[in-house]
This record gives sequence, structure tokens and C-alpha cells, in this order.
Amino acid sequence: MHIPENYLSPQTCAVMTGAVAPAWGISIYKVSKELPKEKIAMMGVAASFSFLGMMFNVPLPGGTTGHAVGGTLIALLLGPYAACISVSVALLLQALLFGDGGILAFGANCFNMAFVLPFVGYAVAHLISPSIGQGKATRRDLTAAAIGSYVGINAAALCAAIEFGIQPLLFHDAAGNALYCPYGLSVSIPAMMIGHLTIFGLAEMVFTTAIYSFVSSTSPALMARQPETKTSLPLKIFLGAMILATPLGLLAEGTAWGEWGAEEIASTGAGYTPSGLANGWSLNAMLPDYSIAGMPDSIAYILSAVIGAALLIIIFKLISLAVGKASASAA
Repeated sequence: MHIPENYLSPQTCAVMTGAVAPAWGISIYKVSKELPKEKIAMMGVAASFSFLGMMFNVPLPGGTTGHAVGGTLIALLLGPYAACISVSVALLLQALLFGDGGILAFGANCFNMAFVLPFVGYAVAHLISPSIGQGKATRRDLTAAAIGSYVGINAAALCAAIEFGIQPLLFHDAAGNALYCPYGLSVSIPAMMIGHLTIFGLAEMVFTTAIYSFVSSTSPALMARQPETKTSLPLKIFLGAMILATPLGLLAEGTAWGEWGAEEIASTGAGYTPSGLANGWSLNAMLPDYSIAGMPDSIAYILSAVIGAALLIIIFKLISLAVGKASASAA
């Protein structure tokens, strides 16, 4: 669901960034005012779960892949505003360091995965179980988490499909060839939704319920409504196990739908490479596709997971310290 560079027009990217900007502003305000600084530090651990979850690619018949996001999971643990910030920072790190998702498309990716997904998933889950997040997960809580996460990721996928699908309608040359994404709504919506309504939606449900159940039982520090503030040993072990297991994501062959490179898109049914996509701006990522030159893919994948998770934990720890100093100064 990571929209790559140049699949969306610059105009679309600007509109989507403007659309998600108020969500960022409100989320920053809400988190700084309502979440204790110790819990802000825990957002780094929560963001790491999302970052790592997106490394576990799941195959779909036909040669494409997808992954869980974990936005609803973070929303249920720390609230939807914290989820918006956590997933946004994880997406920014992926785009800058690993080339996973476009820099220009960052606003669109955040709108879909850091805004629509967690807020929709959180709302649905709370409709089913209003007391979710207040303690050890009950069967009703897990059912709510599963359904909420499923609806959330499909809402995000639908938004991405529409963003893809309107490109050839709005941006094309005199011959009618698309300048950016060449697939209209009649192609983009089924292509995105079939995978997310089935395999990827199921992956999001399993990812969310499994980690939510584990955290609520062993690591209440990662829940906004619980007083604990120290990361438990089981949580550290679980995070380490996820990092070591990330090479499993390499077993899924193929590329997620709509994430092909310019050299691949002509062979995926379009029949040509859109000029805006072929000649657009791009950033040379430090570790493209979580790879390191001269290193086996599995080892590079684990090292990338370590780097990503560590940076997220450090970033949010520094934010929590800054918030604490600001609060002390104001007092």
C-alpha cells in the first residue's frame, strides 16, 4: 500500500499532504496534552511493531504481495492520535532510509495508513467493545480488534485505490496516455481491494489480535490507560523475535500491486511507461529495499529491521524528553 514516487501527480501529492496536515497538527496537540511523557516514549515501541509488521510481506496468487500495517493495533493501545504520529514517523523512516514509499507521496501514504486506517479501525473496535484498552483483553475485545483492524486496512486500501485510479482521468497527454499511474478506477479498485478483502485483511487481523492479546497480558506499559511505564522483558524478547523473523518477508516473491518501478510498469498491462513516472523526481535511499551491497539479503533484512526499530525507539524517547522539559518549564 506504499505509494511509490511519481505514481501520483505533484498536484495530487500536494492535496493529500494538505488533507493529512490537520490530522498531524491535532494529533501532536492531543498527544502532548493528554499522553504522559513516559507513554510518549512507548510510542517508539509501538511504531516499531508497525515498521516490522510492514516488512513481513504476504504473497497473493498472481505474483503480488502485501503486508499488515498495525495502525489499529497502536490506536487501541495508545489512542488514535498516537497511532497517527507513530505510523507517520515509521512511514517517513521507510521512505527516507529504505525507499519504501515515495517522499512526494508521503502525505498520501500517511493519509491512508496513518490517518484513515487507525481512526476507522479504532472507531469500529470501540463500537463493538467500548471498554477495549482498559485491561487484559477479553474475547469481545479481541473480536473488536480483529474486525476494527480489518475494516481499517480496507478503508485505507480503498483510499489508495481511488488515488491511483483518478490519475489517468486527470493527468494525461494529448494522445490520452496517462502521465502517472496508468490504471483507472475500474482496474485500481478491484486490484487493491481483492487482496485486502482477503489475504492482507486476514494478515492485519492476525497481526493486530495476536500482539494486542500479548501486550495486554504481559506489557501494560504499552497501553495508554495503564499506569505502568517500563518496558517489560517479555515485550523486549517479543520485539527481538520479530526482528529475527523478518527474513520470512523475503519468501514472498513479487511486488505489491501499484509499487512497480518505471522499468516494470510497461510489462504489467499498461503497455507503456507514463512519462511523468519515468522522468519524475526520485531519492536515492541509503538502504534501498532493505538491502545492503555485498551482504546476504536475510542478514541485510535483519540489520535493516534493527536500524529501523532502534531509530524509532530513540526518536520517540527524545520527543518524550523534550515534552517533559517543556512541561517543566511551563510549570
